[in-house]
Formats: sequence, structure tokens, C-alpha cells
Amino acid sequence: MIKMNITLALSGGGVKGFAHIGVLRILEREGFFIKAIAGTSAGGLIGALYAAGYSPDEMEERLREIDQGNLFSHMQGDGPALFGFGGVTAILNELLGEHSFEDARIPLAVTATDLTTGMPVIIKQGRLVDAVLVTSAVPGVFPAREVEGHKLVDGGILNPVPVAEARALYPHAPVVAVVLSPPLGWQLERKDAASIPQLMTNLPLVYRLAGRLRLARAFNIFLQSMDLTGLMLLDKQLKLEKPEVIIRPKLGQIGLVDHIDIPSVIRAGEQATLEALTEIHKVMGWRYRLSQQFSRMIAP
Repeated sequence: MIKMNITLALSGGGVKGFAHIGVLRILEREGFFIKAIAGTSAGGLIGALYAAGYSPDEMEERLREIDQGNLFSHMQGDGPALFGFGGVTAILNELLGEHSFEDARIPLAVTATDLTTGMPVIIKQGRLVDAVLVTSAVPGVFPAREVEGHKLVDGGILNPVPVAEARALYPHAPVVAVVLSPPLGWQLERKDAASIPQLMTNLPLVYRLAGRLRLARAFNIFLQSMDLTGLMLLDKQLKLEKPEVIIRPKLGQIGLVDHIDIPSVIRAGEQATLEALTEIHKVMGWRYRLSQQFSRMIAP
């Protein structure tokens, strides 16, 4: 009997990250063994909770009743940003405390971007709370984090879904990438796409000002452009790093800091995983694994 080991690469997506809980729940329920997780932003947060020992059920129980209105309050000493991590930090300290990468139950890596050097960073040691706050610091939206003279922000800027990092943590299992953003060109499938805000444009400040100030309108266009850049980078990365399976929950256009129905977002993750089970089981088969090993052997 094949032991169903898998490795996860979890993308970011702000509050859409709750969908990762649903993915984890179905994978566990179906008998898969998650051997390692690499996560970016919200994916790093859920990955850290899982690596610290929380089950999907425990995560949902702890997080579904959080005060979403206070999650993104500013803290003293925050750098310039639209929002802060006041509520998020309090929750992380409660749930993760002094847990570190070194005492995690499975190998874990989270990504960051170093604005000082312009290079991607992979965090695999130290306190989980610190790593989660770094990987989630979307530039301009949340405060950058100063670490040993370096200014670190969201890992999704350069590495939106860390497939290669997941594969490096545990090379002996297929990588399942969980992507929380729509595919490139999603607008072509919707007749009303022009009227739908895209990804990062669901920021309350932008909505309040967009109809009154030219500056806010310009900022809205800028964010839409950045959305497209991010989707292009993600598309190229998936084609280059080739995760064995991609799970893409249908979440609609939820913004980074929108007030959401947490259980429904979790259920979207569950549904997408159920739909992907046939493909996941396929990559567990010996014929598929043999063909992949052969392909790597003859690759230039």
C-alpha cells in the first residue's frame, strides 16, 4: 500500500487564507500525510499554526470567532502603512507564543522579501510569530519589519507560491500548491468583469475615497496594475516550478482585509480539495512517480 505523503506550498491572499484550513482538513480526512509546508503571507500563517501542532478543527474553532474589526489596528511604533497588525499580533502571541521553527512538528519555511537587498528571503529558524508578521507585511498596506538592519516585507512580492521551497523541504513527495488568486485572464470569463474590483483593490480606504479624489482613483488604477503583475508572476512561477497538483479555491474577489464569513471561506477550501482528489491520487501512483523520476534524469 502506497503511503500518501505530500508537501504543501501555500500562497498568500489576506483573509482568503482561511481557505487553507479547509484544504488541510480534507487532506487529513482522506489519509494524506503532510510532510512539510512552505508558505507565503497568509499561507505562512496557516502553515505556522499547523506546524505548531494545531489541527484544522482547532484552527477553525480558535479563529472563526475573532474580532475582524480589530485585526488590522495600528500599534505604537508602526512604520508608514494603511493598516497595522495590532489584532493579528495579539492572536499570534496567544496561539503561537514562543513556538519556533526548531520545535515544529514538520519542516516549515516561510518567504519574505528584503527591500534592502532586493532579494527573496526564506525563513526557517527563529520564532514563528516573528516569521508570520514578516511574511504577511504587504508593502504599503502593512508595516515593513526591521530585522538586523534589513527591511523585510511580504514574501509574495517575489515568491507568490513557494513550490521550490516546499520541494526542497521534503523532496520525496509530490508538491500540492494551493493558490488563492484567480488564474491569469480570469476577466475574459465574466461579462461583468469590468465592474468587479480586483484582488487588492478591496481596500476600504480606496472605496471611501475613489469616487471623490483623483489621487485615490489613480491609486486604484495602480493597485489594479499591480494585481495583473502579481498574477503574471504567479502564472510564470507555476509553469516554471511545476507543482504536481494545483488546488484553486473559488473565492471570488475578496480583498486582503475584507470582513468575511470565515466558515464559508474554509468550506471553499474544502470543496476545491474534494474536486482535486482524483488528481492528487493520480500523482501518488507508482507509474506517475516513475515517469517523473525518468523525466528528471533526462532533463538537460
